[in-house]
Order: sequence, then C-alpha cells, then structure tokens
Amino acid sequence: MKTFHLTIAKVGENLFDGEAMSVSIPGVEGVFQILADHEAFVSELREGVVHVKDAEGRTLEFTVSRGIAEVSSNQATILL
Repeated sequence: MKTFHLTIAKVGENLFDGEAMSVSIPGVEGVFQILADHEAFVSELREGVVHVKDAEGRTLEFTVSRGIAEVSSNQATILL
C-alpha cells in the first residue's frame, strides 16, 4: 500500500511525524479518511479521535478537541 507523510503536532510537541498508509480524522462536517495521493484541501476539526495506520501497519490513536487538517502534495499536517 502506498504511503504519505503525516505530521500531527500541537504547540511545542510533535505527536507523530512519519509515513502513514491512512488517517481517519473527525472533521466539522463528519469523519473523513486520507490515503496516499489525496486531493488537496483544508478542514477544521471537531472533538474526536484521529486514527493513524502507520507504514508498518500499526494503528495509533490521538484524541483531539479541535484543530486544522491540511493535505497537499502527498503530505498531511494536523495542527492541534
């Protein structure tokens, strides 16, 4: 499966910075999933859980209360 670069960060702390196969994100208009080569966009986040499947196939979870997700050029950044 193809991967993309994912960064999940909050002020002063990097929670994840590496290759991922997928990420499921709680957006304000519903949960959405990002895969490699996803169309570029920006979305506001709502409270929920971000589910990451990393390049080794492990599933990681991050609880979020709000934030922004940005996707472009086979990279995704989630700022909390």
